[in-house]
Amino acid sequence: MSVKCMALGTHRQQQRTRVEPQALTLLQPNAASTIVYGLQNHIDCSIRIPLNFDVSMGAFLSRCLGGRKKKVHDSEVGQVDAQPPSVAPPQPNPEPKTIYIAVMGATGSGKTTFVNAASGSELRVGMGLESCTNEVQTSQPFMLDENRIILIDTPGFDDTTKSDTDVLKMIAAYLRTMHEQKKILSGVIYMHRISDIKVGGTTRRDFTMFQELCGKEAYRNVLLVTNMWGSVDDEIAMAREKELSEKEIFFKPILDSGAILLRHMNDQASAHAIIRNLTSKVSVVLRIQSELEVANDITQTSAFAQLNRELMEQAERNRQELDKLRSELEEAAQAQDEETREELQEEADKMEAELSRVQNEATKLASEYQAELRRIEEQLRARAA
Repeated sequence: MSVKCMALGTHRQQQRTRVEPQALTLLQPNAASTIVYGLQNHIDCSIRIPLNFDVSMGAFLSRCLGGRKKKVHDSEVGQVDAQPPSVAPPQPNPEPKTIYIAVMGATGSGKTTFVNAASGSELRVGMGLESCTNEVQTSQPFMLDENRIILIDTPGFDDTTKSDTDVLKMIAAYLRTMHEQKKILSGVIYMHRISDIKVGGTTRRDFTMFQELCGKEAYRNVLLVTNMWGSVDDEIAMAREKELSEKEIFFKPILDSGAILLRHMNDQASAHAIIRNLTSKVSVVLRIQSELEVANDITQTSAFAQLNRELMEQAERNRQELDKLRSELEEAAQAQDEETREELQEEADKMEAELSRVQNEATKLASEYQAELRRIEEQLRARAA
């Protein structure tokens, strides 16, 4: 190689050495060391420039960087060709789960008071054993933890203003409509007064109807709630609670099938604690809802069969009482005791009217159920709108 070529090679080598800091300056004045190392490796190892080839600074850098524009984002120093960080769009909060819970029990057991305490609603409450729940009514929705709760207040089967057939008709129509609208119950709360000295025939009848409405398959979603604990001595109340839970004629069969016995202490915290026992439960379809879905005929339900048995028993008692009154009427007529005869006749007339009513209850229920079903459907549609 000639001296001239050697000199030219030396000049090129010096020019190459000077390029590297210039290239870094063009890229980014404050570039990190990783960039320096990467660029130098790229220049030294990837590009071989003929010593006799005259290349401009711009062409040299273009070849070194592969002809591409390199970007180094301020947020990621040292990352070449990084894309701007993507920001996920804000996700809307999911709708809370709506939980429906039916509240049942005898008249005066504290159903409406419980519903009001839990939800902050102002449903009208009856005084003593007088009923103010003339139809199925719902609480205002309220939030409990992350759930939206709606309580369904129902009249008792010993209602002071409606017959048992009317009550069954209303409850059955409401539950059927809920089921059709895919509003599935998470459970049922049955209220019972711990202040009751004994469980009378009326309360037993109401509890029997409750069992027929729910069905054994739904007992795992049932809460048996005693209340009015402050109105009786604690020892007496606990003894009654023990009797309720251990006797076959009371709560034991339901408890053995998965129901839970709880106490309500008459405040919102207690009501909410009770409801939490149902918020994580798998939704349940009650027996009467399943039966009405299959046959849409209330006379084909277990609840109707139970009520009809009770009506027939009542009718038989009325007949026996009426026969007795008629015998007494004959005796009064023979004795010419007009005052006694008039009193007995008035009582006999009332008994005949009651017997006729009882005998017609089953037929009336079958004919009026469909009308009640349409009324409830319209009512729920109006509320939804």
